[in-house]
Amino acid sequence: MSGAIMSLRPAVLITGMAEGLGASVAKAFAADGYDVLGLSRREAPAGVPDGGSYVHLRCDLTDPAQVTATVAPHAERIAVLVHNAHALLIKPFADTMLDEFERVWRVACFGAVAAARAVLPAMIARGRGTVIFSGATASRRGAAKFAAFASAKFALRGLAQSLAREYGPQGIHVAHVLLDGLIDEPQSVQRFGTSESGRMAPDAIAAGYVDLARQHPSAWTHELDLRPFSERF
Repeated sequence: MSGAIMSLRPAVLITGMAEGLGASVAKAFAADGYDVLGLSRREAPAGVPDGGSYVHLRCDLTDPAQVTATVAPHAERIAVLVHNAHALLIKPFADTMLDEFERVWRVACFGAVAAARAVLPAMIARGRGTVIFSGATASRRGAAKFAAFASAKFALRGLAQSLAREYGPQGIHVAHVLLDGLIDEPQSVQRFGTSESGRMAPDAIAAGYVDLARQHPSAWTHELDLRPFSERF
């Protein structure tokens, strides 16, 4: 479904909207009383909430002007930002083109900056809001052939820390969720095939995101580690 949301309910903006985790986060927040804005370059994925609570926004997250123009009509009601966009690149460093490297950073980190700048002014004016960044194992451990992805995720983690310290006193809860494991979603199957070992259930991750948005300011979580029981760490 697309078009303008007419209700007065708070909204959650989810970047990198896709099947799997994005759709699960959308459903979880819709069930918790939010309208959902899903932002991506593609059409709305399967599995998004029905009943009029979902609006799909087509936009290139790496273009700040596009992000500002696309989000502006909804900014006053966005209570939660979930930055879930990323561009996974697994490639030897010597074979990684500079434009590929830059693209990974632009989606994961620069896109987070563009989205945050679009929603923070209204949040600050209200004195409350939640910004959640989806991290990964690569947020704090750079594996071989993950130079582009790990450096982008490291940068996103640093951005989250800086924003939390700057905007926390103004009522904005900034959280970084380290997803240490493969998510059980179509993208994982396409990239790595099926597996009998434990993968992270997207609905379970989404429940954790909603819990973060519910937290009282006297007991905020900044960094949340989530991993399947079978993951070594």
